[in-house]
Amino acid sequence: MQAIYFCGDTHGNFQHVIDVVLANRPAAIIFLGDLQARQPLEQELAAIMGSTDIWYIHGNHDTDTDEDYDHLFGSALAGRNLHGRVVDIAGYRIAGLGGVFRGHIWMPPGAKHFQTQREYSTKAGKENRWREGLPRKHYSSIFPTDYNYLASQRADILVSHEAPSSHPHGFAVIDELARRMRVTRSFHGHHHDRIDYSKQHEQMGFKAFGVGFRGVTDINGDVVVAGQYDHEVPWATLNRRY
Repeated sequence: MQAIYFCGDTHGNFQHVIDVVLANRPAAIIFLGDLQARQPLEQELAAIMGSTDIWYIHGNHDTDTDEDYDHLFGSALAGRNLHGRVVDIAGYRIAGLGGVFRGHIWMPPGAKHFQTQREYSTKAGKENRWREGLPRKHYSSIFPTDYNYLASQRADILVSHEAPSSHPHGFAVIDELARRMRVTRSFHGHHHDRIDYSKQHEQMGFKAFGVGFRGVTDINGDVVVAGQYDHEVPWATLNRRY
């Protein structure tokens, strides 16, 4: 199998990703959300466009502004969003669940208020729509229909913005999704920390890895580029959601 790198929340800074790709030439990289590209993504990554296979899932902050949305969802790499599908990448079947749970849509283990984007858009009313569709922020909300589709599929690896239950702010439904898909490992961003979940791997039924803020991790869960908070005690920041 070839090398795949998983890239934690970049929040507009891509130079560390460019540097490590040019140095190590992985077969593929996958961003774990909250890219917040400051220009169209293909321009941000112009230096490595021909050097590696580029994929991503979106995070909650990728719909903060019109520019955040357009630079990702409207970029030349828009078709490389793994959200809601399974793709063969460098010899692995990789599934993506982008975005976050929001109570207005679905906050597990609570009720599912809307199943699909279409249902929400229809009931939200014209005054709440953005560009004749969803309110912009809900393009990064997890809808049950996307989750349910993935749960019917099989994959080797699950990438998500939200964390599994091994994280203090994680979700048991991410564990359940990983088990139903029969993945052997999962990678997530969102929380800007890197907690050792190894003692929980056997109980979970798969290996889980968080990738820190602007960090890069390989397919074995080993650090390639340390996140900016990786060497700090993460618990001090765990009382807030990113």
